[in-house]
Amino acid sequence: MKINTQHIKLFLKRFTFLIGVLLSFIGHTQLKTSVDSTSIKIGEEVLYTIEAEIDSTAVVIFPEGQTFQPMEVIESYPVDTVLYDIRRKLIKTYGLTQFDSGAFTIPRQKVLVGDKTLYSDSIQIKVRPVIVDTTKQKLFDIKPIITVEKQPSVWEKFWWLFILIIAIVCSGLWWFFFRKKPLTEEEIIAALPPYKQAKLALRKLDENSYFENEKIKEFYSDLTFILRKYLNEKVYDQSLESTTEELVARLNMLKDSKEISLQKVTIENIQETLKRADLVKFAKSTPDFEIARMDKQIIDKEIDHVKEGLPEPTEEELLKDLEYQKEFEKKEKRKKIRLLGLCIVGTLIALYVGFGIRSGFTTAKDTLLRHPSKLLLEHNDWVTSEYGAPGIIVQTPEVLERQIPAKKDTISSKFKTKIFSFKNSKVPLEITVKSSVLSSDDPAAQPPSEPIDLVGIANRELTLLEKKGAVNIIPRTEQFITPNGQEGLKTYGTTTLNFETGEFAEGNFIILGFSTPKVLQQLVLVWKSDDIYAKDMADRIINSVELIKENQE
Repeated sequence: MKINTQHIKLFLKRFTFLIGVLLSFIGHTQLKTSVDSTSIKIGEEVLYTIEAEIDSTAVVIFPEGQTFQPMEVIESYPVDTVLYDIRRKLIKTYGLTQFDSGAFTIPRQKVLVGDKTLYSDSIQIKVRPVIVDTTKQKLFDIKPIITVEKQPSVWEKFWWLFILIIAIVCSGLWWFFFRKKPLTEEEIIAALPPYKQAKLALRKLDENSYFENEKIKEFYSDLTFILRKYLNEKVYDQSLESTTEELVARLNMLKDSKEISLQKVTIENIQETLKRADLVKFAKSTPDFEIARMDKQIIDKEIDHVKEGLPEPTEEELLKDLEYQKEFEKKEKRKKIRLLGLCIVGTLIALYVGFGIRSGFTTAKDTLLRHPSKLLLEHNDWVTSEYGAPGIIVQTPEVLERQIPAKKDTISSKFKTKIFSFKNSKVPLEITVKSSVLSSDDPAAQPPSEPIDLVGIANRELTLLEKKGAVNIIPRTEQFITPNGQEGLKTYGTTTLNFETGEFAEGNFIILGFSTPKVLQQLVLVWKSDDIYAKDMADRIINSVELIKENQE
């Protein structure tokens, strides 16, 4: 049997063609786009689905972030997978919405399949307004402004506690040391001149009570003490320690030298009374009641005679006494002031130690010294505001001030840039918000199809940081996702920068960037590394970032 080679060749060609078509079909990636509805109400969700049928070994990256404008992504659902023999189907669904009425086109979306880039179909969505029948639905007046009561900060609570403690301490010091207290009887007697003290003591010396209780020895001890104390203060400063003979000899010497004018009988009466007292105290003699009363009268009379015999004080002595009195009052005043100062210092130390044990000694010190960064972090007037249009919402210690952008701050002449910033000479923290929007001056110009390169923008901000004097910049880059799920680029790191103090200090920086083909939004933070409160403020600011997307029809 003869084989026809031409038929065999034709068969092989057709078989090879079929195998190629089959392999092409197997390796081909199919991308399909659909929505559950092309007409929705304002704020209603439309489900936008991308289906990719691919080889089981291929890696697929679906679009994320601000790529669906003018529609807003309210939910990005997980990817569903359907497996075949050697292929698989990936289904990615997005929940989109729009809060303006009109016709909006969902732009083509870029899907990465391995090393290939595929694009989905664009779909038009009609957003219908919600019609309200005002004849059935009543309109209500605008609600009045509600005054929100300001809550005290942590520092204010501690401050009032500190004031209260100081007030209590000062009140106690005033009550016990500085107020004019009513004098006791002993203080009143002590304030009297020596002569009046002696006369008052003699009047209170009741001889009857001593004899009734058989305390004659105590009576003569008290009587002679009154006399000796007066003589000690006005005549002879060793009268209390001298014996009777020594004291009488001294009085005679003063009389003979005419330093005091005393009658001889006065000295004899004093001598006789003192000797009788010595007999009572040491020889247990017991005189009659009448003799004791007579001795009291003698001492009373002789004290008068001694006072009359004393020389009149000179003017110089009076002045010395006045100066001494003033100096004594000054010393007492200085003593009280020192005591008050020690009490206040002790209170401050006690407060510092108490706060230090409770919250840490660094925090206690900064609280007592009113650290400006700590005050700014803890006060309750932080402001949440939107900057730019479309806006970037951020919470800051104070409202950011609008700045006039310089040429270096603008991406290009095609973009209009708005800049808002915060600087405080007492707080080493700088906050800058930039919002750049593609200019619509040229209606015929076609907007770019790709988002702005955020890596290049971050490098540009680092260059601006260098121009301000920053050195040793060590940057790192990672993806950043806002609390409401929007993606951007975060560039952060350390640097050495002059914080307007004249000296370089170690610092940190964070640069956040969010972009679409027409919008660039940035947040730049720079702070001093050793200021823990500035770092806490930076973290709070970063965690508050939200984006307002641009609406287009």
